[in-house]
Amino acid sequence: MASYDFVFDALGLRDWCDKDAAEGGGPMTMDQLLGQAAGGDGSAQTSIWDLPFPSLDALHDACNAMPQTRNVTKGLEEAFLGVKDSLKFILDPLTQPLSWMLEGALYGILNTPWYFVVPLLLVVVWAVSRSSKLVAFVAACILGMAFIDHYDYAMQTLSIIFVCAFLCVLFGVPIGIAMSRSDGMQRGTIPILDMLQTLPPFVYLIPLIFLFSVTEPKLYGIAIILYAIVPVIRLTDLGIRLVDKDVIEAADAFGMTERQKLFGVQVPLALPTIMAGVNQTIMMSLAMVVIASLVSAPGLGVLVLRGIRNLELGVGLVAGLGIVLLAVILDRVTKASLARINPEQSD
Repeated sequence: MASYDFVFDALGLRDWCDKDAAEGGGPMTMDQLLGQAAGGDGSAQTSIWDLPFPSLDALHDACNAMPQTRNVTKGLEEAFLGVKDSLKFILDPLTQPLSWMLEGALYGILNTPWYFVVPLLLVVVWAVSRSSKLVAFVAACILGMAFIDHYDYAMQTLSIIFVCAFLCVLFGVPIGIAMSRSDGMQRGTIPILDMLQTLPPFVYLIPLIFLFSVTEPKLYGIAIILYAIVPVIRLTDLGIRLVDKDVIEAADAFGMTERQKLFGVQVPLALPTIMAGVNQTIMMSLAMVVIASLVSAPGLGVLVLRGIRNLELGVGLVAGLGIVLLAVILDRVTKASLARINPEQSD
């Protein structure tokens, strides 16, 4: 006797429950098999202390007509596969430019001589930071990775981060601005951002693997963007909403239009907060690039994955150190640019 037979008996549903068993003889429950093995009929009573939670599987043990948990997961999978072709038909042309951007960035940075790429990166660091110490640190890190033949892997990782972080800012800042100007949009968007922020990184890859080929860069590009775009949206919205109301009233007094107030007052005052969101977006892009190596994303993550698969301790540790150095470089450069925008943010 199953744990919840009494429920279906009391509701008069026993005939409905036993219909499948009478017609086709569904699989025997584990209790029944154990009972037969012990020489009984599998009708041992369950004490109230051992009564399981009335889950789908527990109810199925008492009533064959009840679905099992595997029916729910299988149904979800079949529903997704049913709309997969339609989603792919819509998403393929929309996301193809992302593949082109990633392929172009990877091709460009790997086919340009290092003695052009490294000085260019150092010029960019100097332009945003005006710090000779930071430039020297970045040069030492990049040349150190090149010295141990990790230059190509590091540049691949950087190029992916540049493309994905750029797109996150390109789409995230306007979404954050729209949220700051509409309470209704904020209420509708925050649950989506909460979901994107709390989903485990590996979960992003599951539906994308079914939609796109693992040879397409947009597979890992979309996963990185979805994972990393949340901070820049949230902090753009927060930064604009925290602009002093007295400043807004002064702008109104001068007769500024809504557009002039946004781009002449609110965005400049919120820029330090927005830059903090950009910093976090870049850091999260770097974290996701490593995980995306599972679906063919190139870079240092490939070496980390190789170290795990082949138990090559040295390979994994050196690649991990390279990722740490890239994280420090990106963090220091973005914080230096933030300090130039707002001196109060400097250490």
